[in-house]
Amino acid sequence: MQGIGMTSLRTRERLLRRLQASGIQNLFVLDAIREVPRHLFIDEALASRAYEDTALPIGAGQTISQPYIVARMSEAALVGGALHKVLEIGTGCGYQTAILARLADQVYTIERIESLLYQARERFYKLGIDNIHARHGDGFQGWPQAAPFDAIVLTAAPDEIPQTLLQQLQPGGRLVLPVGTPGNQRLLVIVRDGEQFIRTELNAVSFVPMLPGLE
Repeated sequence: MQGIGMTSLRTRERLLRRLQASGIQNLFVLDAIREVPRHLFIDEALASRAYEDTALPIGAGQTISQPYIVARMSEAALVGGALHKVLEIGTGCGYQTAILARLADQVYTIERIESLLYQARERFYKLGIDNIHARHGDGFQGWPQAAPFDAIVLTAAPDEIPQTLLQQLQPGGRLVLPVGTPGNQRLLVIVRDGEQFIRTELNAVSFVPMLPGLE
């Protein structure tokens, strides 16, 4: 077991160097990537690929995002300052959620596929992460009872920016999301300034589509 642990640490450090070379500079984000064991969020058969900078399947037609994208979105969420309360749309396997849980006081996360949510909750429990509130729900509706949020992060791509989520941002809050159809998606950051929303485009991305309803 010790050898496995040391291998994991070495591969994580290599991943961190790749992320830094790709432009990720926020030390809080890099520390979170270092500390959260990505191999525990994927199937054991894929564990040897856990610290490659690539997306991997997690079942139910979903993926765990590429570490660079996780870091990029987390870094974008932090630009506005300290994160007290964050909403994540699309829990998936829970990896991005766990990263956010190291960066924010409280994380609220919504997953429409119940089987994925159940597995993610088990991982949070085993890792002793106790500042995550997870529920089965339609991400397009957000979590109005817990709003407003300092940041909202989407891990699936809607065709258009969900207006409901914009209204759940607090003043100065940031919506970080991929938008567009498969093959034509852009990563955006939208900052709330009163009732105005300032949009910045980051880079091209490829995410699974964001779908309404529950499974």
